[in-house]
Amino acid sequence: MAAAKKDELVPRPPKRTEYEIRFATTNARKGWRDLVATIRNPMAETWDFLTRTPLSTTPTNYRLKGELATIQRSRETYDRWQHKPTMKGTARIWFYVDGHTVFLEQVHTSHPNETK
Repeated sequence: MAAAKKDELVPRPPKRTEYEIRFATTNARKGWRDLVATIRNPMAETWDFLTRTPLSTTPTNYRLKGELATIQRSRETYDRWQHKPTMKGTARIWFYVDGHTVFLEQVHTSHPNETK
């Protein structure tokens, strides 16, 4: 085992029932980083929600409709979901779930034109 670096961040261990969160695109990684920089507390709550109950329909978490309702990845089709980190804000996170993994496909710092 390698020696720990001073002040190294200790990662939170997930519970067995929790979902993993992974970036599906580099743009999603950038958008996530930008949102964490601007709305840190709601993004921590978003992390908790997405690791515990990503498939729950709520006023801030729901399936997209129409042409945006599904996404194709590696010959598989998945339901595409949208999560709003804040009730009144314009940021949106688009994701899909494969098994016990939440894939962040798009992270928008403002309301995406496709759903206006």
